Amino acid sequence: MSASPRNVVNQVRDAGRTQVVIIGGGINGIAAFRDLALQGVEVVLVERGDFASGASAASSHMVHGGIRYLENGEFRLVRESVRERNDLLKTAPHFVKPLKTTVPIYSFWSGLLQAPMKFVFGRKGKPAERGAALIKVGLTMYDLFVGPTRRTPWHRFRGRAASLRELPRLNPDIKFTATYFDASMHDPERLALDVLTDGIKSNRSAHALNYVEATGFTGDGVTVRDLVSGEEFALAADVVVNATGPWADLTNAALGTPTRFMGGTKGSHIVLDNPELVAATGGREIFFEHSDGRIVLIYPLKGRAMVGTTDIEADPSEPARCTEQEVDYFLDLINDVFPDVAVSRDEIVYRFSGIRPLPASDESNNAQISRDYRVVVDSSRGIPLVTLVGGKWTTFRSLGETLSNVVLDLVGAPRAISTRGRPIGGGRDFPTTRRARGVWLRSRVPGSGTRGSVLLDRYGTRAAHVWRVLEDHDDVPILGDRLSTWELAWMVDHEHIVHLSDVVMRRTDLAFTGSVSRELLDDIARTLAKFLDWDDERTNDEIAATIHELRDAHGVEFDADHDAEAAHA
Repeated sequence: MSASPRNVVNQVRDAGRTQVVIIGGGINGIAAFRDLALQGVEVVLVERGDFASGASAASSHMVHGGIRYLENGEFRLVRESVRERNDLLKTAPHFVKPLKTTVPIYSFWSGLLQAPMKFVFGRKGKPAERGAALIKVGLTMYDLFVGPTRRTPWHRFRGRAASLRELPRLNPDIKFTATYFDASMHDPERLALDVLTDGIKSNRSAHALNYVEATGFTGDGVTVRDLVSGEEFALAADVVVNATGPWADLTNAALGTPTRFMGGTKGSHIVLDNPELVAATGGREIFFEHSDGRIVLIYPLKGRAMVGTTDIEADPSEPARCTEQEVDYFLDLINDVFPDVAVSRDEIVYRFSGIRPLPASDESNNAQISRDYRVVVDSSRGIPLVTLVGGKWTTFRSLGETLSNVVLDLVGAPRAISTRGRPIGGGRDFPTTRRARGVWLRSRVPGSGTRGSVLLDRYGTRAAHVWRVLEDHDDVPILGDRLSTWELAWMVDHEHIVHLSDVVMRRTDLAFTGSVSRELLDDIARTLAKFLDWDDERTNDEIAATIHELRDAHGVEFDADHDAEAAHA
């Protein structure tokens, strides 16, 4: 049995000191945590919510080189992103897969002049429609950035007739399509958890605490509050790292060091249960320019169609929510690309929204704000306060290494190991072909049936360890092959479960796919109660809190919601 999250909090409290405190348990804070742990540094990560529950949970589920960054002249970022994408295809094949992507194109020459004018002269404003010639130039450059590490095919162009034969539901007004490969990230929260677990397992002096908030700066460290018990204590350190993403300025203000580094924008997505739309995509991402110049996507994922994203100025002090106006925008863009595929609000099973951790900028077009990152060190108040500004999912490994290098210099520790090429969690020895997958399932989880396949998708090769626990106990299914009682016990022991919402939103895809019901929440909560020693009051509170969060933040409706709407009508 692993130490419970609250026992780890007590252990950190009793120690009272560490070399490095990282504030922020999104993917970039987690990546820096793993990197420092691998160097043998004493490091404590604190996250006020669950791990990867903020901006990291609101991504477009893509690992990409950022073809549109070429238009901004961000060649360094594209080169780094492509390299990191290829690295993740090798190191995390359980969660990161090649993604075939098709761009519908409605003109030939459009934008070919404006793009270089913007690059050379810094011209601002809404870009002209990107035509086939410009996209061809961009994709050729993009492919050349891949270099000898290529793990995906070169791009291909098709004319209207060939495009409609391949994707017959596309808007017949298209002139061309361009198809290239990037990568998808099926379960970003679970990938973040694997990175975190690797860090913890590599170093007995590395501890990660969720639901623990940094509340102040002491001059030789920080004060933190356990949001479960309410207890507050001081934690001394040699360096404090602020990796709270879009909330970096708010965190620095709470630490008594006001800054104005951030200028994030809100991005929202919806998830639809519409088999016709999923089929229309042909199993690939449709990535295109909407009428307002915004680059958007329709992405088949887990039997659903995910549609995104917006790019709206946002206040990080307020919760990010997907509005009805954004839903209208998404339904409109679907109609533009697949005009004869009917979609409706009733098919939305999940919606989510987050704030991108973008640097402050005076760009009039939010899409033109740089997605690059930088590290700022402030040593004016005793121990150094290191702030991460910017960052994105694709480059988390290299960003974590860069941030770690700054910290290593500050504490006077050498780099012992690089994370490049290092397998992540259940990505080690993962079977990447259908035949290898079948052999692995038969040899490592024999007799598991479809349950073994679900576990392999959820845990990678760590599924073998989970299966041994299930075999050794009287395991009872909770939702067919999707979940079971002793899998929840595994999560409690190994995956930092504190609340019911941790399971349904981040350790599984139950909420994302629209599989949550009141009855399911009750079954999961009653099972968790046995392993977490919840009494009836705590169990009922967890169910109520999860229902409220699913309704308020993700637009999930329950039976009573439908009944109330019908009665009102």
